[in-house]
Amino acid sequence: MTDTETRTVRGGLAAKGRSKPPKVLRMSVELPLWRALTGYRILTLVYTLCLVGLSYRKYEHPLGAAAYMGALTVWMVLTWRRTTSAERCTRHFLLADLGFAVGGILLTPLVDTHARIMDGAPTLPSIWTAGAVLGFAIKGGWRWAAVASSAVAVANLVERQELARDTVHNVVLVWVASVAIGYVVEVARASERTLARALQIEAATRERERLARDIHDSVLQVLAMVQRRGAAIGGEAAELGRMAGEQEVALRTLVAGGLVSPPRAAAATVPHPAGEGAVDDAVVSAPAAPAPEPAGDGPCDVRALLAPFAGAGVTFSEPGAPVELPAAAAAELAAAVSAALDNVRVHAGADARAWILVEDEPQTVIVTVRDDGPGIPEGRLADAEREGRLGVALSIRGRLRDLGGAAEWVSVPGQGTEVELTVPKGTAPEGGRRGKARA
Repeated sequence: MTDTETRTVRGGLAAKGRSKPPKVLRMSVELPLWRALTGYRILTLVYTLCLVGLSYRKYEHPLGAAAYMGALTVWMVLTWRRTTSAERCTRHFLLADLGFAVGGILLTPLVDTHARIMDGAPTLPSIWTAGAVLGFAIKGGWRWAAVASSAVAVANLVERQELARDTVHNVVLVWVASVAIGYVVEVARASERTLARALQIEAATRERERLARDIHDSVLQVLAMVQRRGAAIGGEAAELGRMAGEQEVALRTLVAGGLVSPPRAAAATVPHPAGEGAVDDAVVSAPAAPAPEPAGDGPCDVRALLAPFAGAGVTFSEPGAPVELPAAAAAELAAAVSAALDNVRVHAGADARAWILVEDEPQTVIVTVRDDGPGIPEGRLADAEREGRLGVALSIRGRLRDLGGAAEWVSVPGQGTEVELTVPKGTAPEGGRRGKARA
């Protein structure tokens, strides 16, 4: 494959992938914190208003206290929505909010008596001050929280003018609480980014596997068939077959994501002989007729999709009642069965027989494909996946994994191979109906 052709294939795959970008779950661990902060600021404002109202006549300058509480109330009415999300809660707002809190603390000695302050009377903003500090913690983490709580601590010490026990206790409590919340927010934010990245990688990987399955079920099989037929005809057709084989190997490597590719010459000219357990190679014979596609998106009888696979060498056994799955899931299951039968035709020999058994369990549908071929040597499936051969890895295993099911192989050398495909009922591939039953 030339560089130009490689770029063309990559561009085509990318364009196909962009046509239906994978959906990524959007989340925010901070949203409940912002809502809690909004509720806290409103409730503490009501509490502070009641506290000042009950002590109104005890202030040395009650009008000054009333003026501050009026300004604080207006500020809250105008800005209460600012703490409902991170986007609305800007740095300028946080600084202004902290300014109201610190200003109220420093204003307390001017409106209250010295005796009340020494007795531990609350400051004008009282516990509302913690809301301003918590805003810094949620917005910027523990460092912002430490700076804001330190500013509040200095203001409280200036207001009290001594290191009283209750003042130190309150200062330390606010500082520790805000820093701890800020640290928790940073950890939660990092965990959220990690989870979002993992979900993006998972979605991209599934989309890549889906595209690789489509290529395996069509382009790779055609290229392998051209290679085989060209070698059989000879002459110029043999050269055409050799080139098709090279392109098939290069395309396998591309869609497999950089897996180690086999030597080009050997892979292009020496097919695996039937019966040696060379599982998961490309299909080198004419593909079988595809199963009929289900109509619509409603329930589909799996038996109707698998019945066309029956023939002279394939025995199909089914329950007497319909075996229903969602249309997309049924189509993917039929495509996986088709891929399993392709492996039987290619690797078990022309005289091998196959049996398809459909079982309808209460929670799952089980389809078993069994043959009487030579079986699979131990470790061959893992070797095939490492070499970038996609029949088992994607056309069968990948499809069943997308359905929430599983595919299991049981093989004894000389006694054939059994593939058990299990699909839970009520499931469908992500992104709607993806696969099509191809040979």
